[in-house]
Amino acid sequence: MQKRSRVIDTFISKEALSGLLLIFVTVFAIFIANSNLGSMYFDFWDKDFGLALGSQTITMPIRLWINDGLMALFFLMVSLEIKREFLIGELAGATKALFPFVASLGGMIVPALVYIYFNPDNMIGFGIPMGTDTAFAIAILMLLGKRVNPLVKLFLVALAVIDDLGAILVVALVYTSELHLEYFIHVSVVYSLIWLLNYFDVKKLLPYLILGAFLWVFIHETGVHATIAGVLLAFAIPISSKMDEKDFIDTTKSSLDEFEKNKDENPILNNRQINALEGIAYGYDKVQNPLIRLEHNLHGFSAFFVMPIFAFSNAGVLLDFTAVTQHLMVVLGVALGLLIGKPLGIFSFVYIATKFKLIKKPANISWFEILSVGFIAGIGFTMSIFIANLAFTDEVIISAIKIGIFLASFAATLIGVTLIILKHRLKYKSK
Repeated sequence: MQKRSRVIDTFISKEALSGLLLIFVTVFAIFIANSNLGSMYFDFWDKDFGLALGSQTITMPIRLWINDGLMALFFLMVSLEIKREFLIGELAGATKALFPFVASLGGMIVPALVYIYFNPDNMIGFGIPMGTDTAFAIAILMLLGKRVNPLVKLFLVALAVIDDLGAILVVALVYTSELHLEYFIHVSVVYSLIWLLNYFDVKKLLPYLILGAFLWVFIHETGVHATIAGVLLAFAIPISSKMDEKDFIDTTKSSLDEFEKNKDENPILNNRQINALEGIAYGYDKVQNPLIRLEHNLHGFSAFFVMPIFAFSNAGVLLDFTAVTQHLMVVLGVALGLLIGKPLGIFSFVYIATKFKLIKKPANISWFEILSVGFIAGIGFTMSIFIANLAFTDEVIISAIKIGIFLASFAATLIGVTLIILKHRLKYKSK
């Protein structure tokens, strides 16, 4: 339990720092886009860049390389987290998973319905207000420090993990271009090879990653959004290690004893000591869980490189509110989906499920705190922008939607923070 708590604390601290970095990058991108460098900013991300892999050539604008390529690594990391949480983490077991699952379900369905209500003839954007920006949301809670109930942070993490899974499914099922069925054969062959590695208990990550790169290329060619390659690869990464902890402890102790026993006056290591060190290195390599190892390596890279690059390339928007008035219903659907739909969906689904005794609300989380989390989850930002770029191709509409996302996320933050501070003060006065 203590080890699991450390994992969650590390996750939260990294996400919080990443969220602060995203805030800075976002403000900077908006500043650049509306400065004299604006045209250079937009032109750079729209420049074509090509990649050749044998006879296969893929050419896309730089922004799409980020959105389709780097974001595949982000989805790989998220999917590894989801797999870990459902197998051995806070969501392991139906009882633990059900409470945040119901909350997340409401937080996806109701915002989508709000959008559809305003845009019955233009429903393609329903997925935009469904996402929660985990890094931003956790960063806000971390800035509030001890005012926040630790269980509320865990609830938000669990909710966001499930929310990410929902967003991934929406991207896979809805936001795809024209399908090229002939490439599905290539995808099936490569993915079968990946699962063969799993079946034969291959623990080295390199073969999985090499085949994963081919999987990305072929999925891209099918017309399905290529980020799904990261999701599929994550499912096949093994979680068990080659050596259990007891064997590692025994072999390491034996190697350390051998190392100490063969100590001499010579300032350099002798052959027996080198062999002992190699035994420790062998055990170190074998005891690590492939899934945890890859997740750990990707987490920092994703939090401090992929997401900031994505934010900088996509957050830049001309603050021209005429675009908002031209596409007011779309903007209202997105903005109110995040600002009203998220908290309403999360709170109402949990409340109804609790009243019907389908789930049990943790005693240490109040209804007021659940509502607060609902508003904090209304910070859509990166996930909402990501889906907006898939749903629409008209840059004017996308710009208008981005402004709606920014305003709704800012308002949701203010309301959520106010509710949390109010709850803390009321609790403090009652003592």
